[in-house]
Amino acid sequence: MKKIAIFASGNGSNFQALVEGIQRQKLAVQVVLLVCDQPQAHVLQRAQQLNIPIWTASIKQFTDKTAFETAILTELQQLDVGLVLLAGYMRIIGPTLLQAYPQRIINIHPALLPQFPGRHGIEDAFAAGVEQTGVTVHYVDAGIDSGPIIQQAVVPVQPQDTVASLSARIHQTEHWLYLAGLEKVLATRSLK
Repeated sequence: MKKIAIFASGNGSNFQALVEGIQRQKLAVQVVLLVCDQPQAHVLQRAQQLNIPIWTASIKQFTDKTAFETAILTELQQLDVGLVLLAGYMRIIGPTLLQAYPQRIINIHPALLPQFPGRHGIEDAFAAGVEQTGVTVHYVDAGIDSGPIIQQAVVPVQPQDTVASLSARIHQTEHWLYLAGLEKVLATRSLK
């Protein structure tokens, strides 16, 4: 059974969809940890309800980002985590984790990369007036949403859309696409 950790910072709907999808599909992975950098985030309640162990701390508790990531890495290594999934984790992954998990950190982004990278992918796509946007599952590298693409899905922008209605459809797509992307990774890569 391959062990994975999920990193999240907020509400946790992608976290919950991943955990429940892994259980439903009976994938050969076990979510052994939620890493959360926001000690008051709602995702912590979701993890408790799903019986997923939690590691949470604010970066302000550490001298710098390297010390923060070193503490996370120690926890991941103790649990023998082989793959990390970012699910609404609002921090840029630094070299400490990137070097320890090369091509083994995956993110989901609410746009069709390479278009609209960064924190406001949905809003940026909407403001640009594109006819379609979507969701991308990709490996994390040192850039901003610039790693190799694993899987994408298109979400059409409807004439009557608002940012809120478009966001809702994108989040629905994220919930099934992330699981599909994980299945693709598991089928094509060996993890410890």
